[in-house]
This record gives sequence, structure tokens and C-alpha cells, in this order.
Amino acid sequence: MALYMDIHIIPGIKAKDVAEAHQKDILLQEEHQCKCMTYWIDEERNNVFCLIEAPDKESVAALHQHSHGLVPHKVIEVNPELVESFLGRLHDPVNAPATENGLKIFNDPSYRIILFITTTDPALLRHQLGAEKANELLNGCTNVIRQNLAVFDGREVEHPGTGFIASFTAASKAVSCALSIQEAAAQPAMQTAGVKIGINAGEPVSTGSSLFGDTIQFARHLCFISCATRIAISSAVKELAAKDHFQKPANNIICLAPPDEILLELLFSKLEEHWQNPDFTISEFCQAMAMSQSQLYRKTVELTGMSPNIFLKEYRLEKAKELLNQQRYSISQITFDAGFTSPSYFTKCFKKNYGLLPMDYLELLH
Repeated sequence: MALYMDIHIIPGIKAKDVAEAHQKDILLQEEHQCKCMTYWIDEERNNVFCLIEAPDKESVAALHQHSHGLVPHKVIEVNPELVESFLGRLHDPVNAPATENGLKIFNDPSYRIILFITTTDPALLRHQLGAEKANELLNGCTNVIRQNLAVFDGREVEHPGTGFIASFTAASKAVSCALSIQEAAAQPAMQTAGVKIGINAGEPVSTGSSLFGDTIQFARHLCFISCATRIAISSAVKELAAKDHFQKPANNIICLAPPDEILLELLFSKLEEHWQNPDFTISEFCQAMAMSQSQLYRKTVELTGMSPNIFLKEYRLEKAKELLNQQRYSISQITFDAGFTSPSYFTKCFKKNYGLLPMDYLELLH
């Protein structure tokens, strides 16, 4: 049995309607070899997310079809630990009120504010500072982040080694937390950690196949355009936190206009689609973006602070570093898998960007 989450988009949906539909699901769950764990409903956004143990996605859809006819728009497999980390529960809220006939009715949205924090690659820090000082710096950075998450009611979701992913129910608290972390990271003792922060908001199931996948992905992209002195937030987060944080212009926050957010997402989308192709040059980049070379240059510099050529090279180098971290491929294979035309050119670019050779980087991973 696996755990699945689905999404139903139902205009005008009310908490009582969902409670009744959930009760119908429970009555038929054994017939479909399912176990209905809980759900989240957001009346304002007209959506419902169900959490169900089932043999497969088809069983989830069949159960809903049989019990009330509300077939989900999408079903994804989820990790229970991540669900609990992002959303705080795997079962109905403990204090949910119940009617006389035992029907639990609650309006509990699943919309979350995702704080994405990156730090300098630990291997590169060890190369720069030595193992002891690098570990001391990263441990101090981790403590600062966790202390602030506790103060501002953030939930730590993942700590992949080069940063944090955290979940908030309130945008104002997510922004306050980020500003507090940024202030601490600006101190001389922590500056080398290279803390960068992006904040986005969204639902657990959207177009991707992973929990909060699209929301996390764009928060990661926002990190790419942020810097040590400026947090990057999405327009959705700015709108939610406006009352507490944006009464006057903030020099330490970057917020793109929605059209620029779409363009930034498209830039990354095209890179993700073509980065492994060595024939994907700036000319092909322009064609993929449906822009002239001057337009692409102007918008890429405006959004990322880099020329298209440097942006493409940086992206390929980061991907190459990810492949090196897997420690399953030779330098030659990584060269071509990352879209570089020769091992010597890849080595030259890697050394210029990170200050050491790819083989030296591999040794630091052991």
C-alpha cells in the first residue's frame, strides 16, 4: 500500500459538503482496498486535497467515483513524512468539531508558504576554509536557521546539506523569519556561508508529480536571483504579507512583477529542457524563448544579473556539480552529459567558477 494525495477543484465547495463526501468514501474504502486518512479544504480557493492509502492511483479515483462521483483532477504518490512536515498532520485535526451524528466538519487549507534557503556547497567551503572551520560555520548557520524557524512557527521539511526547505502557514511569519536569518547571515562570522533565500507559496498538488514540487522549484529559482543582502519573494507572498511588511519600499527584498515571474520560469524551463545538449547555444536559446538576441540579453541581465551565455554556463556547471556528487560518472562522461563540448573546456570553466579542478572536488566529497 502506498500513500496518495489528490486534488479536487470544485467551485463553491463548502466544508460540510467535503465532510459528507469523506464519510461516503470511508463507507466504501474497504471495497476498494483503500484507507481514507484525512483531507484539506480551502473554501476560498475552491479546492480539496484528500490523503488516501491505496494499492494504486486508479483505486483512489475508483473509490471517489463510486462513493460520490467527484473524480480527482490529479493524483500523486507522496511520502508520509513529507506530508506531515509540510502540512502538520496525517489524520483529521484533533480538535475538529463533530455534529450529533459524528460528522467532523473543518475548513483547513493546505496552502503553504515555502521558504527555500541555500548555502555555499559544503565541499567548496571545506576547500576554502578547511574541514574544521567549514563544519563549524555550517553548524552555526544551521542553528541560526532552526532557532528562527522555532520563533516564527516554521516547520523544517528538508535539510539536504546545502540549505533548508521550510513550510509556513502565514506569509508574514515566513518573511519575518527570512529577514531575521538574513540579518544573522550578514554578520562577518557567517558571511562565508553564502546564505540565499527565496520564498514562494502554493498548493501540495499542481502540475508536477511531487508534493509542493512546483512551489519549491520556483522558490529555488528565486534563490538563484537573490543575494546575501536581498531576499527574493514571489508576488503571491508579497500580496499575502503586504499588511505587515510592504507599507514602504524594502531595499532588502526583491519581488518580480507577475509577467517577469513567468519569464523567469520560462528561462529556467528552457535551460532544464536543453542544458545537456552541447548544440544548445545562445542562438538556440533565443529561438526557444521566441526572442531576438538583444531582447534575450536585456531580459536575462535584468532578471538574473547575468548575460545569457554566463547564465547557461552557470546552470550547466551546477548540474555538473550535482552529477559529481552522485559519484557514479567519470569526468569525461559528466562533461558531455552537462552539455560541455570537451573535458578540457569543462575543467577550465569549473576551475574558474569554483576555484578547484573537478577531480579535486570529487576528492573533497569522500
